[in-house]
Parts: sequence; structure tokens; C-alpha cells
Amino acid sequence: MPTEPETTPSYDPPLPDAGRGSLAERFPAVRAQTEAIAAPLSPEDQQVQSMDDVSPTKWHLAHVTWFFETFLLRPNVPGYAEFHPDFNYLFNSYYEGVGPRHARPKRGLLTRPALDDVIAYRAHVDAAMSDMIDGISDDGGGGVALIELGLHHEQQHQELALMDIKHVLSCNPMDVAYRRKEPVSLRTTHPLEWFEVPGGTYSIGHDGEGFAFDNEGPAHDVLVGDYRIASRPVTNEEFAEFVQDGGYRRPEFWHADGWATANAEGWEAPLYWRRADDDSWNEFTFAGVCPLYDDAPVCHVSFYEAAAFAAWAGKRLPIEAEWEIAAQRFGVGDAPDAAAGDGPAQMMGDVWEWTESAYSPYPGFEAAPGAVGEYNGKFMINQMVLRGASCGTPPGHARVTYRNFFYPHQRWAFSGFRLAE
Repeated sequence: MPTEPETTPSYDPPLPDAGRGSLAERFPAVRAQTEAIAAPLSPEDQQVQSMDDVSPTKWHLAHVTWFFETFLLRPNVPGYAEFHPDFNYLFNSYYEGVGPRHARPKRGLLTRPALDDVIAYRAHVDAAMSDMIDGISDDGGGGVALIELGLHHEQQHQELALMDIKHVLSCNPMDVAYRRKEPVSLRTTHPLEWFEVPGGTYSIGHDGEGFAFDNEGPAHDVLVGDYRIASRPVTNEEFAEFVQDGGYRRPEFWHADGWATANAEGWEAPLYWRRADDDSWNEFTFAGVCPLYDDAPVCHVSFYEAAAFAAWAGKRLPIEAEWEIAAQRFGVGDAPDAAAGDGPAQMMGDVWEWTESAYSPYPGFEAAPGAVGEYNGKFMINQMVLRGASCGTPPGHARVTYRNFFYPHQRWAFSGFRLAE
């Protein structure tokens, strides 16, 4: 029997961006969701760092709090009393303009401060932020925009925390579960079809309406040729055929760096797949080890694996402009599985989808002044773009213009792909 697709803790979507009144409701809602994600975990669970890319849950709880303290409270609230003088060093992630920081690969060594101290830190900052929001004028100004950025930053870390929790628990030999699956409706897989998009000049990128990260703009024109895009992502069953056909042992399908990485890391299947005694596949999920759900989109694959499968299938990955153009052309919305009638499905809310595009700035991109300008621009090299959203993306956080990005070898994210030709 196939298992149910994975689900993550749900909560009411944030209210639309609307100045002080909205922020007074949104701020505690987003902050509470981060703590809800951590709630099923023991203090020991929240301490572990299972690889360099993973951050302990306790660190996530503190870092998103540090963001509000560093960029909003310290510079804008006269007489603000920081919670602890060492926290600026311990919980700075990568902001060179803020100062030195604890090395990322060693975050798991921070047994102090204790989890209770981190929760107290959150309460201290939340109280100060509540007072600050109450004092913002109705027209908002720059303070509202920066608080919005902080909330979206925290939502990013909610998904990162889930990615990291899954990896941490997968390393435990006791087959532990984050939480048992909530009942969900099984969805019949959409049949694989191909949607044609005529070549021409199209506008992509954020047009300035509503919130977006700086790397999503400016809107600009792109020229593409005729292409076709798949109606849905590649499924577990389809990827298993690639595995069965020796895809991980056939260098003709792989980029050179991907082939070297796959061999060095001993890859034989997607990250959390495990061979069962009867030679079928199981998968580690938030509910523990379960039989592989054949019709679910394949998840936890690197760009290298996605590109190798595409070559094996005689297809390719879409460039990010093609992905966004298709989403716009067929009316894909910002909700899971949203499509207009006969358009592509599952573009938002199942898996992030690898594209063939390297992560680089759009024409006319300018980083914001100061340390906040380090948010995205400094990473625009050596990474690949993913589009859409995943099962771990908080409601209200996804947009058709969203540009996610990871290094091509990384696969602990909720990452899959669809094909193009």
C-alpha cells in the first residue's frame, strides 16, 4: 500500500501586507509558528547539527530573533536593553557588516545558551517588537518594510528548520518520527502531458506590487524560443526507473562535477530512499521510514541528479524564465497545486523545482545599502535557481517570482524537478 504524502504543521496564512494593523496580528502569528515547528522536538533534538549545512533548531529559534534585535530594535528603539552581549556573535549568520560570528559548522557545539534561555530571548524581543509595532504610524514608512522583511526571513527559516530537523532525525538508527502523519486526501497523479509555449519576448520578475525579496526584481524582458514544459514534476516511480536502469552508474548522463560528487558521496538513490528487504524502496519521512509513495514528486535530489535524469529521459530542465513564463501564461497562482484549468499542475507547494539557470542578478539589480544588502546579492554565484514552493513552505510565503537557490550538490532541501524540451 502506498503511504500518504508528507504533511507539515499547518497554520492560518498571514494577513496581507497592510501596515501597523496587519503587523500587530502577523508578527505574533509568524513567531508562534516557528515555536510550533520546534514543539515536537526534545531539547536534545534541537541541539544536534548533523552536517555542516544543517543548523540546530535552537540556533534557528535564536537567529530569527537576533534579526529583529539587530536590524530593528537596537538602531530604532532608544534605550533598548539587549538580552545578552554575546548573542550578536553567536547568532549572526553571515552579515559581515554586523561583525564577527561563530563558525557555521560549529553551531552544534553551542550547548550554551540553553534552550530555555533562547525561549526567554524570544520573549524579550517579542515584547519589545510589540511595543515598536504599536508605535509605528499608520502610514508605516521604512519600519514596516523592514519588519515585513524580518517576518519573511523567519518564514524562510521555518522551512530551513524542517529541512534540518528531517536530516537530524534521519541519522538516528531508532527510526524516530518528527510527528505522525495527519490524515490527508490522496491525490491521483496528473497524467504526464506537455504544454507548448510560443517563443517571444516576455516580462519576468517582480513588478513592485506587494512584498518580494530584492533578488526577484527588477521586472525585465527576456527572449525565449518555442518550448514545451511538463504538466507535473517527475514522480518517485519515474525516478525509480532511472535508478533501476543504472542511472547512478552511467557517466554519460552526468555533468563532470556531478559524476565526481555522486561517486565521492556514494549516491545510489535520492537522499532519504532506503532499500527494503524485498528490493523495493522505502523512504525516511517525518513519520519515520515508510514505503515509497510512487505517485509523489521525487524529492531530496540535487541539481546534478535532476540534470542526469533529464539527460537519461532525453529531455532537459527548464531555465527559470521558462518556468515563470509558463506559470504566468497558464494562470498558476501562489497556492499549492494552483493552475487554471488545463495548465501545468503542482508548480506551487509540493517540491521546489530545479531549473537549468545559474543564480545571478537580474539586469538592473542593486543591493540595498548597509548590512541588509547582504541578504541575497552576495550569494549570486556558483548556485542554481529553484522555482515554485514546497510542502515545507509556509502559507502566504510563496510567489511565482520567488527565486530559491542552492548549490548543485545539495539535496537535503525539499527539491524536485519537472522536465522541459
